[in-house]
Amino acid sequence: MGAQLRVYKRRIRSVTATKKITKAMEMIAASRVVKAQRKVAASTPYATELTRAVTAVGTGSNTKHPLTTQAETVTRSAVLLLTSDRGLAGAFNSNAIKAAEQLTERLEREGKQVDTYIVGRRGLAHYNFRERKVAESWTGFTDEPTYADAKKVAAPLIEAIETDTADGGVDEIHIVFTEFVSMMTQTALDDRLLPLSLDEVAQESATKDEILPLYDFEPSAEDVLDALLPRYVESRIYNALLQSAASKHAATRRAMKSATDNAGELIETLSRLANAARQAEITQEISEIVGGSAALADATAGSDR
Repeated sequence: MGAQLRVYKRRIRSVTATKKITKAMEMIAASRVVKAQRKVAASTPYATELTRAVTAVGTGSNTKHPLTTQAETVTRSAVLLLTSDRGLAGAFNSNAIKAAEQLTERLEREGKQVDTYIVGRRGLAHYNFRERKVAESWTGFTDEPTYADAKKVAAPLIEAIETDTADGGVDEIHIVFTEFVSMMTQTALDDRLLPLSLDEVAQESATKDEILPLYDFEPSAEDVLDALLPRYVESRIYNALLQSAASKHAATRRAMKSATDNAGELIETLSRLANAARQAEITQEISEIVGGSAALADATAGSDR
């Protein structure tokens, strides 16, 4: 019985140590998600206004440009998947990977060849384990992405969209990331980055009673689109990286809180079992003392006779 009590005490110490770790990770994630949320709020208006500017240029000119013009026959697509470098975030990475796989399957059913680009060690490990080809990958900055990281990710995608498909380029670019809705809700979604759907943006502006601005193009609309192309791609990727980072921290906070609560419940259960084992041990010792005393009394009475 004493051995069983020692086992319970050892498990309680182990779970208590784990609870301290998960509680600390929960607090760290809570502080990081607030900072990431502020960055998302700061970057979203810029990305939105830049999209409106590109839409205005595209609708105000007849220039054919990879930023706004859909290819007659789309034969090759690029999919950019945003995951995290670290785990302990619940279903955050698995949901994003699942959305990317569903998008890839849909594009392949349409007869398109898909090139996959991945941000984050978790997504890269998933594809490498299944021996799937990855065009290019980036790791090491998913917790706190910067605009320089977005430029680094955007560079090969811009080069691919500007290259003919016969030479290894792509006709369209899709991005899969996790949108930060609230501290409790994060949604994995896919969006077509290029070419920009002018009709969808125009309809969205119409529903919000917004009027697209009018511009005079100098020197030409094509030159303006050439200048806006990298800025548009970089800003959209940067905003998606920030959304993904905020979602990851929120998911980590939620997962660590659940782990801390579960550890607390397990400690209570083990404490009850330890108390029961201690009481049983005490009861057994009392029974042994009483039994020994009774045996000694009987032996003494027998010798007196």
